[in-house]
Amino acid sequence: MADSTPIAVTSRSFSRHPVLRAELLERYSNVRFNDEGVSLSGQALIDFAQGRKKLITALETIDEAFLAGVPELEAIGKYGVGTDMIDKAALARHGVRLGWTGGVNRRSVSELVITFAISLLRHVPRSNLEIRNGEWKNNKGRQLSERTVGIIGCGHIGKDLTPLLRAFGCTVLAHDILDFPEFYADHQVEAVSLEELLQRSDIVTLHVPLDDSTRNLLSSERLALMKPDALLINAARGGLVDEAALKAMLIDGRLAGAGFDVFAIEPPEDYSLMQLPNFLATPHIGGSSEEAILAMGRSAIRGLDENAIPDVSV
Repeated sequence: MADSTPIAVTSRSFSRHPVLRAELLERYSNVRFNDEGVSLSGQALIDFAQGRKKLITALETIDEAFLAGVPELEAIGKYGVGTDMIDKAALARHGVRLGWTGGVNRRSVSELVITFAISLLRHVPRSNLEIRNGEWKNNKGRQLSERTVGIIGCGHIGKDLTPLLRAFGCTVLAHDILDFPEFYADHQVEAVSLEELLQRSDIVTLHVPLDDSTRNLLSSERLALMKPDALLINAARGGLVDEAALKAMLIDGRLAGAGFDVFAIEPPEDYSLMQLPNFLATPHIGGSSEEAILAMGRSAIRGLDENAIPDVSV
């Protein structure tokens, strides 16, 4: 018999996914789904969650004000791998448990990064724009094979991306606040400083969370360290890159191209960046393959039962 504990699903995409809905209802009979498809925040989020002991959340902000408004809440199952929208210290203060699994969407993101890299190297965005406008130009590009790729952040996605790049014969550089000597040795990865990575890489790809230590990580000064024929890819989090400085570099030819799946403000407000022929943009779809969505959803369902109060002492 299904558990009658009251559950709320704030996520719109989880709520409209027939397989995830069915699998959740197999475990829990009393579920409030976000069937209106509303982006919930502030008091609306509190109202939606009130009376519910467990939640499945995605990009909603879970902070002190929210938790104070839903005192009966016991646990949260996180749909998706990012937790920067969750105040873990507040969860600990309120005794709310968090169920979360990192890296369940890693292959989905890794494949998008490879897509960005090859598309930009072969001038696919520019060529597509030209042919749509009736222009037939043979834009000569470069191959991914044998290029030097710098990975900033060698966590779940960085580690998944590395062997894919090595299969192309790429030289892989990595920069991370942690050291992974065994992984680096097994995959012939060279650990370097951030500055050296930016200076040497043909392609730089970001795979770090957004927090106070990484916000504006690639400032205008650091972007200026990159080679003029290099590419920048961000399929991690918006806010890691100075987007205004990036746009200026792309316009001036100080950077060959960039591919972004994430932006500081979503949807982006500066559509002049989107329209540059050497810029490739997607609307935060890195983890949105069918396979990744199922994996993230099932992880969130498990997180309702397999969870713990966040340890904020480390």
